[in-house]
Amino acid sequence: MDAWEEGLSQKPCFSVQQLHLCRGLSPFLLTCAIYFLLWIPEDQPSWISALVKCLPVLCLVVFLRAARSDRGYRVLLQGALLCSAVGDACLIWPEAFLYGVTAFTVAHLLYLWALGLTPLRPGLLLPIVPAFLLYNGLVLLHLPPGMVPMLVTYSLVLASMLWRGLARGGSARWGALLFTLSDSVLAWDAFVQSLPHARLVVMTTYYAAQLLIALSAFQSPRLKSR
Repeated sequence: MDAWEEGLSQKPCFSVQQLHLCRGLSPFLLTCAIYFLLWIPEDQPSWISALVKCLPVLCLVVFLRAARSDRGYRVLLQGALLCSAVGDACLIWPEAFLYGVTAFTVAHLLYLWALGLTPLRPGLLLPIVPAFLLYNGLVLLHLPPGMVPMLVTYSLVLASMLWRGLARGGSARWGALLFTLSDSVLAWDAFVQSLPHARLVVMTTYYAAQLLIALSAFQSPRLKSR
């Protein structure tokens, strides 16, 4: 069999795999659509609104069961998604804000554990560190003193997750970038200045980020030495 015939024989397998991925993502896409269609006002916190908000992330937990490449990586991502769902629920109620931040901090620590330190790529820290110092310095000026330690800790963990996501490459890179964008818009809108359509931007980038990080379980990491 020549190379052209071999390529033809492999093409249907690729298509079947893609079809299975699309089917597996159907619940996630459906629950995202439900969230945006219902668009429950933020000033009406309830367990129903918390459930509607958490369902897309919980669907990704189930979706990851189909990942066969690296069980340890998959389990860590599932743990991070579960912690994210807890954080989503807590952020529905303003009085539970710091509990939500704590849950997301644990989620990012699990993402860090999954992404690992190979390849190290320390050069990626050159743009990340100044950007985070500048942004967080501006936000800290508007924070209540009691929130500063928790949010500084969260920012450090998020910056580390961004570094490791960029180093891994693939969809994890874009997921880490979108997660950072989502949290940056959320923090600015909550503590510095109200932004137009902030919630729409935050939730769109957040769900996209979680999806892209979950999809990295179906990809092989790009191992680079530099």
